[in-house]
Amino acid sequence: MPSEPHLDRARAESFGSYAEAYDRHRPSFPDLLVDDLVALAPRRVLDAGCGTGLVARALVARKLSVLGVELDPRMAEIARRYGVEVEVARFEEWNDADRRFDLVTFGDAWHWIDPSKGVAKVAAILEPDGMLVRFFKGYVLAPDVFAKIEPIYHSIAPRLSAYGRWPEGLAWVDPIASSPDFARLPAQKYTSERVFTASQWTGYVSTASDHRRLAPEVLAALLDAVGEALGPEVVVQARTMALFAKRASRK
Repeated sequence: MPSEPHLDRARAESFGSYAEAYDRHRPSFPDLLVDDLVALAPRRVLDAGCGTGLVARALVARKLSVLGVELDPRMAEIARRYGVEVEVARFEEWNDADRRFDLVTFGDAWHWIDPSKGVAKVAAILEPDGMLVRFFKGYVLAPDVFAKIEPIYHSIAPRLSAYGRWPEGLAWVDPIASSPDFARLPAQKYTSERVFTASQWTGYVSTASDHRRLAPEVLAALLDAVGEALGPEVVVQARTMALFAKRASRK
């Protein structure tokens, strides 16, 4: 992932072209994270970049009032099937109509937002002491399993990084850190063990935007080879990192 992925608009806006596959194959976020969001007791939640509603529908199921904002109408329509109210717009340009929220969430979506505009927009719509929570999930393969699939990527899609490692040492400057409008709180990590069948794993990675940039025949060959190397199922470590920041009181 480049340091400023939001600048690659073709990639950032590509998910709607495979919205049904995204809905079918993307795993949900951990229940413990949802528990922590509910424990904040927000009266009104905005789920920004809501996609097919993975975050929003989990919160709706907990009886929270949730509005989603999603730039692609095909993704938004799927979220609506699950009972999520969604407005179609790019978050930075979305008309908030003077509505205010106690909680704003970005689930695997913040990196597609223009950071300076995104910070200003969140600051404008969050109530004082309201919470911004950005979270990112990934799945880590055991080293011996990763060693089986990495050569497959090198052979079939050499410009693509193999999935199955947690990104370490990324040079990323969080714009929230320098914003006087927010106070950062301790990050939370959620870790669990999960079993994927080979088809579940290849279905998941097939929804990655970098994989979808491959020619269809190359992607199919890659997924077939990875699935064969994994065998019938694979145990992975599911990791989610959540970054919490509280809106400072307005002066």
